[in-house]
Amino acid sequence: MIRRSITILAAGCLMTAAAFARGEQPADTPVATVPARDTTPPAAAAGRPLWEAGLLGLAITQPAYPGSEERVSRLLGLPYLIYRGKYLRAERGNVGLRALKTPRTELDLGFAASLGSPSSDIAARQGMANLGTLIEFGPRLKVNLGNLADIRRDSRFQFPLREVIDVSHGFVSRGITFEPEWVRDTRLREHWLLSTNLGMLFGDTTLADTFYGVSPGDATPTRNSYSAKGGLFALRAGLFVSHSVSPDLRLFYSFRIESLAGAANRDSPLVRRRLGWGAVIGFAYTMARSEQPAEE
Repeated sequence: MIRRSITILAAGCLMTAAAFARGEQPADTPVATVPARDTTPPAAAAGRPLWEAGLLGLAITQPAYPGSEERVSRLLGLPYLIYRGKYLRAERGNVGLRALKTPRTELDLGFAASLGSPSSDIAARQGMANLGTLIEFGPRLKVNLGNLADIRRDSRFQFPLREVIDVSHGFVSRGITFEPEWVRDTRLREHWLLSTNLGMLFGDTTLADTFYGVSPGDATPTRNSYSAKGGLFALRAGLFVSHSVSPDLRLFYSFRIESLAGAANRDSPLVRRRLGWGAVIGFAYTMARSEQPAEE
């Protein structure tokens, strides 16, 4: 994948690092996706520092997009910064403004970023337009479930709704995503965290056409023209495990299965596999943190 904007690269690194540093996975888009997730139970958040900074190392493998038979694999070393202001936040797979927070609900407004994939690297898309670098912007509602006083267990629904902007092609809109998700976290002994999630990824017609549409001009003897439809993109189930080796060092591992069963565009010629998987292994090392606590 090729990054065409240094500014977007920096933002993407920041948000990816912030997510993993708190035992999360990076923000998700339909290009090469690992879903964003907050794995800090509300009652366990008290006393966290206002800011933290450190280093992040990741090994990632995942499909180029839902339904692709090609994979994207990367080794990354990145700096990360977390900032927990009362309204301005850079953490939890999100960078933006927190508009509302109660013990049961939270609403934030923020950004996410992702890399694109050149079509020359994807057999099904040979000769078609590249999948560009994307940024997302929009609200996310989180609803906490269960007993909020139980710091060892946390269950919630998350509802991010975001517009997708293609910065590689003149900042044009590529549509809207909606990804309802159920997340269950369990804090085990010896500083282990286990998180499971179930979710669905939806996109409108504009975004569906970006990934699954084939115009008559792009049709070939082995690739029929196809009019993409908005609706379900994929069903997802994931497992995330993290372990705090020390106050400064966290190790994490994740695995996700993605199915296009029932997806609106499962019959597109650009869909080569209806079942895919992704995995991540990495570490986050905190080098500095503020003495001032965050105002949660």
